[in-house]
Amino acid sequence: MRKILIPTDFSENAMNALRYAVELFKYERCDFFILHAYADEVYDHNTVVSREIFDELKEKVYKSSNMALEKVLSEIKNISPNPRHEYKLLSMFGSLTDEANDLVDKENMDILIMGTRGETNDRKLTFGSNTLQVLKYVKCPVLAIPSDCSYNSPKNILFPTNYQLPFKRRELKLFSTLTKSFRSIINFLYISNFDKLSIRQEDNKHFLKESLPNAELIFHQEIAEDLTHAINQFIERNEIDFLVMVNSRRSYLENLLDRSTIDKIGLHIRIPFLVMQNLQRY
Repeated sequence: MRKILIPTDFSENAMNALRYAVELFKYERCDFFILHAYADEVYDHNTVVSREIFDELKEKVYKSSNMALEKVLSEIKNISPNPRHEYKLLSMFGSLTDEANDLVDKENMDILIMGTRGETNDRKLTFGSNTLQVLKYVKCPVLAIPSDCSYNSPKNILFPTNYQLPFKRRELKLFSTLTKSFRSIINFLYISNFDKLSIRQEDNKHFLKESLPNAELIFHQEIAEDLTHAINQFIERNEIDFLVMVNSRRSYLENLLDRSTIDKIGLHIRIPFLVMQNLQRY
C-alpha cells in the first residue's frame, strides 16, 4: 500500500496537484493523506486581540478547514472514483513543513505531492514559499506540480547528477516502479570537463543501473559553464516531460532552493519536478 501526502490550501493549484497524483498512481493501491495546516490563518488574522478571541477563531478555522476538505474529497472522488484509493482528511494547527515532516515520520510516507505555487500564485516566482520550505526540509521524496501542468505519463525523464551523492534504495525503488509502469526513458545528465569518473562516481553510477533494471537508461555528458542553463537547454532540446534531482546537504539543489537564488538564475520549471531527498529520516 503506497502512502502519499497531499498538502492543500484549497487553491486550484493544490487541486491540480491532487488530480495529477491520483492519475500518476491510478494502478496502485494507495492511501492519500490530504492535509491542511492552518496555524498561519489564525495567527495572522487581524481580529486576534485576546486569547479568548484567538481560541474562538481557531475553532472556527478548524471547522471551516474540515468542510473544505470534505468538498475536496467529494470533487476528487467524482473525478477519479478509483477503488484502489483510500483518503484520509487532516486539519492540523501547525506550520505546513512541521506537520508534513511529522506525518512523514509517523506514517512512513512514500512521497509528498503538491503544487509549485499555492493560493497567491505569483507567476513571477518559480516556487511559492511553502513549496520551497517543503522541498528543502521534508524528509521524503517531493513531487512539485506546476499550476498549468495537466497530467501526461512521464515518458522522457531528465535526471541531472554528478554521481557524487549516494542514492537511497527506497527512493530509487519508488522511482523504478513509476518508470516501469510508464516505460519511461531516463536521461542521466552529467556536466563535467573530465571523461573519467572517480571510483565513488563509478560505484554510484553502477548502483543506479542496478536499482533501475527495467527502465531504458541513457547516460549523457556535456561540458557547460552553467549547470542551470544546461538543464534548461536539455529540457527544451529533448522534449523532457519530467525532472528528477536529489537534495542533500551542500548539494547543487540545496543551494538552489532559496527563493532569491532559484528565481535569479532562472531554473524555470514547467514540468513535474521530483526531488528525492538524501536527508536522514529520524
